[in-house]
Amino acid sequence: MTTALVALMWVVSSVPHSTLGAQQDSRHVAPVPFVLPTGPAPRLPSGKPDLNGVWQGPYVPDMTRSARGNQGVGELPYTAWGLQEWKNYDPVNGDYTGSCLPYGMVRSINVPYPFRIIQSDTHIALLFEANTWFHVIPLDGRDHPKDLEPTWFGHSVGKWDGDTLVVDTIGSNGYTKLDTVGHPHSDQLHVIQTFRRIDAGRIAHTMTIDDPKTFTRRWTHERTLTLQGGDLIEYSCEENNKGLWEGRIKHWTPPEHK
Repeated sequence: MTTALVALMWVVSSVPHSTLGAQQDSRHVAPVPFVLPTGPAPRLPSGKPDLNGVWQGPYVPDMTRSARGNQGVGELPYTAWGLQEWKNYDPVNGDYTGSCLPYGMVRSINVPYPFRIIQSDTHIALLFEANTWFHVIPLDGRDHPKDLEPTWFGHSVGKWDGDTLVVDTIGSNGYTKLDTVGHPHSDQLHVIQTFRRIDAGRIAHTMTIDDPKTFTRRWTHERTLTLQGGDLIEYSCEENNKGLWEGRIKHWTPPEHK
């Protein structure tokens, strides 16, 4: 994986070479560790909270379970169709992520990789380190298109509710999963996210899942995002997954919608 390779290269490059003179070795300075800032949330000139930065959420492989930095939702309220989808899921039979396909909005935030928020008065862009995906969200008051082409990440629009950014996403193609363990959803998925910068170093983030085909009611997962000192690094799966051509995992094919 490119992410691991870059990290290894950084560690190797930080070790002084034995051929350097003593004076050069003494000048080697370790990187200054990042200290999470404190104090009130910064604001843009427009007065809106400033969400810009690289943010790390907790790894959420299972949205039903609580862990450090996130509040699990417990048992999910499945419909009969949703429960059958959950029982039938087996990643050995081919998970789409093993074929380097897009994770989708929810799973992209649940993975243990950071993402950058780039904010202006008219747009928010989410730049995911995972597979270098991006998602642009308009803040100019527009609504979802009436004739929406389903996609892996869906279509999002955003608006401010006081100091809270609300992102509304529909138009999923129904192929993705919500998390690593494979909790399902359908192409009727409607995701409502909130981002509220509670101080200089943290964002309170929620994801509400509304999918009447899969669940009998909507439910909300809560977590905290923390500001990071570094930047995103390259992550690539485009060269193909080694497990595919070794035969350890199967190629994923789109399911038939029922």
